[in-house]
Amino acid sequence: MAASPAISPANDTQDLVGLTRDAAVSAKKLVAEATARVRKLVLTPEGKVDAAKLEAEQHAAHGLAWLATYGEAVRELAGYAERLQSEGKLGETETLLVKIGAGEYLDQMFGGIPMSQGEMVRPTSSLGFQQSELAQYRTEAVEAAIADGNTAANRKALVVKIREGVGAGSATIGDSGLDEDMESIRSEMRRFGKAEVVDQAHEWHLKNDYIPMEIVEKMAELGVFGLTIPEEYGGMGLPKISMCVVSEELSRAYIGVGSLGTRTEIAAELILGGGTEEQKQRFLPKLASGEILPTAVFTEPNTGSDLASLRTRGTKEGDVWKINGNKTWITHPVRADIMTVLVRTKPEEKGHRGLSMLIAEKARGTDAEPFPVEGLSGGEIHVLGYRGMKEYELSFEDFSVPGNNLLGDVEGKGFAQLMQTFESARIQTAARAIGVAQSALDVGLRYAEERVQFGKPLVEFPRVADKIAMMAVEINIARQLTYFSAREKDEGKRCDLEAGMAKLLGARVAWAAADNALQIHGGNGFALEYQVSRLLCDARILSIFEGAAEIQAQVIARRLLEQ
Repeated sequence: MAASPAISPANDTQDLVGLTRDAAVSAKKLVAEATARVRKLVLTPEGKVDAAKLEAEQHAAHGLAWLATYGEAVRELAGYAERLQSEGKLGETETLLVKIGAGEYLDQMFGGIPMSQGEMVRPTSSLGFQQSELAQYRTEAVEAAIADGNTAANRKALVVKIREGVGAGSATIGDSGLDEDMESIRSEMRRFGKAEVVDQAHEWHLKNDYIPMEIVEKMAELGVFGLTIPEEYGGMGLPKISMCVVSEELSRAYIGVGSLGTRTEIAAELILGGGTEEQKQRFLPKLASGEILPTAVFTEPNTGSDLASLRTRGTKEGDVWKINGNKTWITHPVRADIMTVLVRTKPEEKGHRGLSMLIAEKARGTDAEPFPVEGLSGGEIHVLGYRGMKEYELSFEDFSVPGNNLLGDVEGKGFAQLMQTFESARIQTAARAIGVAQSALDVGLRYAEERVQFGKPLVEFPRVADKIAMMAVEINIARQLTYFSAREKDEGKRCDLEAGMAKLLGARVAWAAADNALQIHGGNGFALEYQVSRLLCDARILSIFEGAAEIQAQVIARRLLEQ
């Protein structure tokens, strides 16, 4: 999309780029010192992280994760501004997004970051800084960024640009920072979502209906399921950042539709990373074409994120595996054709080492007959949101899997194989969160434009306009952090830290956007007939699945402390 007209005078953008970059350096130093302080609390004399100490210091450790996420966000805003400036695309809208975002996040880094609605991390009470010690990190660049950042004047100016851009049909608020190829993909997904999904999604939600198979088939025709699968296996061979754009735009239309593609992403990543060549040839082309639909079968009752405690057994009997046990929170299992099932095949091995991954094939079911296959039964879990695919508890009783469907033809590597998918899984979850947040902004802004109170539209009241502005600002921050992690993944770099940060922040941004959009609707937002009520329900799951926010913060903290 076209950028906003460049602001004048020209050196204003130069100053913004340099100022934000310098402030990001100061933020990085603050994070480094905070990391050193938390290390002193949790490391053994040998320099290893002590699990008991880490748990005891959870508030400080998770606070560090959030502080580091904010520091990375400011750095990515600086990089975003610099890239756009070099391309002549740093216009007024983009400048305001960077100014407000960097200023607000820096201010929170020094004053207090909300880890949740009732939990704040502060550098003083949480991380042990004295105010006098913070002064060296609150440099002139930081002070200037804060002073000219999240001001009433800047928020007002941004809302003016937002209203102009929406009228012109802009897909994103401000330039996304991606190239024309990616923006072409965005436009195609946006058209599909608006034509096929948006007007029907709320009815599917209210009726708890499946997303119609016609929609799934059209998604397959668009190449959604084969997006990042290599061409040699029938896919399009596109980079992970394309998956971000597709997940974002489809989730903007309806998170259930956006998540259909990610089911295949997870399964394909597992098979690509850990499967034999025969397994890749057998399953990947059918996944890419949408001929077969997958589901991930990992979680068990009472285990949650503690995968080392899994008890479902896989026992070799002749040339087949027999699965026995229970799984829960399984998404889209009824219509799935294959299940990637994490089982314990080596009961003598404790923890992760005894786990293996099986590719279990089954017949596709219906509402009337969910599991028309011997050895598998289940019951639906009724949920607030994230509908369209349906969640189930599953029970396996001597369910048969062919012997050659052990992933990689190797036992005891299931957890390691699954770990290889976590980066992509969290990147695409962050992208889905951005889509939900963008949808909340869409409906919140539309209502604020159309609803007239006291003689003028709601959007002309400062508190309403402020909500719109901050939604746009935080969506842009989460988007840049997500795109950065995808670029790192595409370059073959380890990016579990960046992906975790993108997911952690994106989920909170989605929830805040949905909550604020509902608030703009007032009492109408509480009515089920309004789309925003669904968005609130859909947004709530994002800080729970693919690693709850607390687990995500724990993982980020541990990585920082071990570096």
